Amino acid sequence: MTDVPETLSYTREHEWVSPPDPTSGVVVTVGITASAADQLGELVFVELPEVGALVTAGQTCGEVESTKSVSEIYSPVTGTVTEVNAALADDPAVVNGDPYGAGWLFKVEVGEVGELLDAAAYRELVAG
Repeated sequence: MTDVPETLSYTREHEWVSPPDPTSGVVVTVGITASAADQLGELVFVELPEVGALVTAGQTCGEVESTKSVSEIYSPVTGTVTEVNAALADDPAVVNGDPYGAGWLFKVEVGEVGELLDAAAYRELVAG
């Protein structure tokens, strides 16, 4: 089974969300899980929301394209995008190599949290 860090929360659509940044209290980081990255194969393009955009929990806010397919990115939270991982424009495959680190997608100042799974529930979803 692929890595599922205990410190993160997950969506049924295979995104992860960090706990709030302790310096801001309300900013979280969002990415796609290792399981999703494995299933997609090597990423060749990432479309992310723009800084300042409002994203809504459970709604699409971007997409990732691999050599196999295109998949939508769903926001796990509602809020305003504060930062995007600009490095992915030049090298989207970073997501495949380090989905929980350098391969993060965007950061959001959270207004509301959507339905999230803990690590154990996400492992069960992926296994089932």
